[in-house]
Amino acid sequence: MSGPDMIETLQRINTAVNGYVWGWPMIALLMGVGLLLTILTGAVQFRRLGFALREVLGKITQRGGGEGSVRPFQAGATALASTVGVGNIAGVATAIFIGGPGAVFWLWVSGLLGMGTKYAEIVVALHYREVDGAGTMRGGAMYVLKKGLRLPWLGSIFALLTAVAAFGIGNMVQANSVADALRTTFGMSTWVTGIGLVVVTAMVILGGIKSIARVTEWMVPFMALFYLGGGVAVLVLHAEQLPQALGLIFSGAFSGTAAVGGFAGSTMMMAMRSGIARGLFSNEAGLGSAPMVHATAITDHPVRQGMYGIFEVFVDTILICTVTGLVIMVTGTWNSGLTGAALSIKAFETGLPGLWGSYIVTGGLLLFAYSTLIGWSYYGETGIVYLLGTKAAFPYRLAWLGFVYMGATGSLHLIWDIADTLNGLMAVPNLIGVLASLPLLLRLQREFFTRASGPRG
Repeated sequence: MSGPDMIETLQRINTAVNGYVWGWPMIALLMGVGLLLTILTGAVQFRRLGFALREVLGKITQRGGGEGSVRPFQAGATALASTVGVGNIAGVATAIFIGGPGAVFWLWVSGLLGMGTKYAEIVVALHYREVDGAGTMRGGAMYVLKKGLRLPWLGSIFALLTAVAAFGIGNMVQANSVADALRTTFGMSTWVTGIGLVVVTAMVILGGIKSIARVTEWMVPFMALFYLGGGVAVLVLHAEQLPQALGLIFSGAFSGTAAVGGFAGSTMMMAMRSGIARGLFSNEAGLGSAPMVHATAITDHPVRQGMYGIFEVFVDTILICTVTGLVIMVTGTWNSGLTGAALSIKAFETGLPGLWGSYIVTGGLLLFAYSTLIGWSYYGETGIVYLLGTKAAFPYRLAWLGFVYMGATGSLHLIWDIADTLNGLMAVPNLIGVLASLPLLLRLQREFFTRASGPRG
């Protein structure tokens, strides 16, 4: 078989597998698990949302008690940095293009259930975490599967999926988005962007998790407020359009939306699929990524850090994704025929005077993509350390920098597509670990909320 034929065969195989991985079977699995966890935990993400917000926002500078490598907020900020990415801008726009305004409603559903899933997987991961040979606290689904279920081989599969998938979704896709944004807005050559990205990424990731955490703890609040501030400004300027936009979202969620102008058209099923899929892709609830960095937190109880998981999905999906969706709706650009980042840029340009809209979206893309790039480097590193030991950490970081340059200067879509499939497959072993650990999760939750240090009422 020739090279081109082999590539074409790989593409066909990956497309078929990806249709299941990010199609209805995986959506049903993730949403079903989210619903089950919501019921069994007593809807902890709703009943304890206030406590979660106080726990995170009221203790930003506190070190926390117990074992760990970084402060609780630093771990949460790193996880949020990895979660908030291009999907919050381009992904939401794509969901609306495919599924219509109703996709935003189903995105909310994925976020509300995802808050419970993210909480559960973090709690379980922290219970089974351990210190590696270099003195860094490590945890995640691979350790849950090895120590909790006595299935080290399944833990190795999850670790391998993580280490490889990270190069796509967490690296090359993000680097390419940065390069494309700078080329489109400022005419910057991709090779210049590639070199610059390698340098600024190396300055952070070569120092390991403590260095990454120090950067993300100030970067994440800034980038979130920067983008949300621009979005809120658009919504204020177009406040009279909000009732109509919300009406289209709720009506479109259950009835679908007819084609308007260049809009592709939608049915209820398309709205549901696109909204839920984009939401899950954005917040990563159930994929097992975030628990790996939350496991490094200095904390006295797994449930306390689990509150950060609730907060993480709330900010990513309920706040940032919602703002993107509403800006697209109130500006009337949702049926413009555009999709992806181009649609989001058009919406902000329409909503804000001058070039402010373009700068907000471009700046958001740059910050979101870069934060994901440095955060996901630790996820991939955790996978390779589990497989090969701490000696593999530094070579993996160097390889990461090489892929950053390739992502910025090339369009290796087959690699991206395969990595996207592997990223989705991470959910299977992760959810096996979470579901098998349900008795442990419920015991830890009861234990925490009955302690004097826990919330009242």
